[in-house]
Amino acid sequence: MKRLFFIVCLTLVALHAEAAERMVVTVRHELEAARPAETIAVPWAEISRRLPGALMLKLAVRDASGRELPYQVTNVAPLARDPKGEGIAYGELVFQHDFAAGEQSARFTIEKTAGVAPPFPVKAYARYVPERLDDFAWENDKIGHRTYGPALAEPAPPGSDKEVLVTSGLDIWFKRPSYPVIDRWYAKGHDHYHKEEGEGLDMYGVGRTRGAGGTGIWDGSRLFTSRNYSRWRVITNGPVRAVFELSYDGWDAGGVKVSEVKRFTVDAGHWFDTVESTFSAAGDRPLAVALGLNRRPAYAEQQPGVATLRAPETLMQWVRQRSAGNFGTAIILPGADGYAADADNELILARAQPGKPLRYYLGAGVDWSGEFPTAQAWQAYVAAFRKRVQSPIRIEIDKE
Repeated sequence: MKRLFFIVCLTLVALHAEAAERMVVTVRHELEAARPAETIAVPWAEISRRLPGALMLKLAVRDASGRELPYQVTNVAPLARDPKGEGIAYGELVFQHDFAAGEQSARFTIEKTAGVAPPFPVKAYARYVPERLDDFAWENDKIGHRTYGPALAEPAPPGSDKEVLVTSGLDIWFKRPSYPVIDRWYAKGHDHYHKEEGEGLDMYGVGRTRGAGGTGIWDGSRLFTSRNYSRWRVITNGPVRAVFELSYDGWDAGGVKVSEVKRFTVDAGHWFDTVESTFSAAGDRPLAVALGLNRRPAYAEQQPGVATLRAPETLMQWVRQRSAGNFGTAIILPGADGYAADADNELILARAQPGKPLRYYLGAGVDWSGEFPTAQAWQAYVAAFRKRVQSPIRIEIDKE
């Protein structure tokens, strides 16, 4: 009898020790609709508190069925130091779940492992591109984008054929595969990624416009915009989420000097990126900010027809072309207070307080992806994404 009691006690101790090596995360939301690729971010401070000594490469994240999920541990700041191995350089543990329609809660376990977690496929990626002057490009498994640095804005040396473009507009790269294409497309050369060679193409024209979601200051009749970005900083870079910042030097906005820092969050599985623009200006008066979509966004030889739709807190376009495919673009701007237009751009407007981030969402999708065969399908997706923005997930953390 004593021996049996001893065995039971040892078993209970072992079970308690195993439970102490993992924690439970429950995620809830209020929508009846599906939420594919919902990103769940758990503060690393909570993981350290509940799983002392946890290491970023020795974890497993599992859903309720026990399936192991890809994950990422983000940095607090690039090259942050953690001399005692306490995890103080880490920001969040990030993973994703596809909520089915009607599934309003899901349960996950995070556990320490003896072995090292394998590398997961990269589905979100951003980088500076010195191969082509100083572009900055980013992508996920759905779509790609780029914008332009100061070298492109510099005058062309005499006798050279250097391209010159002064713009802070944002470009779109429509891609077919889910794997990363930025490195491959730049390696092909500038002319090649404007042609369909099996992986998609750049068929969006930016020029001097706002492109697909660039910003400016609006005085009621005129848009004042910055030059090309001046500095870049990558904060975290896949496999699930990429975060980076682009800084824009001060420009004259109708007698007020304004500068801007844009922070992009690019998540796997999404057609929209989250952007936060923080403007700096003298004084504390709100700035009249405009976000724009190019009124003629495709190359002339493709002869596009552009339909623009203004919806609550949303500006959308559907572009019909004779070749290469039709596509949609959109801006979702919570708190938007109006719309406008100039010769180059359709605009959605909001007030921004200097020093406080203005959050918005930039999206695009193409008909040959299979998800948006018509303008109506694109509009429905944008409306559904706006509902997701309005109804964020809630995260509950418990130690099992």
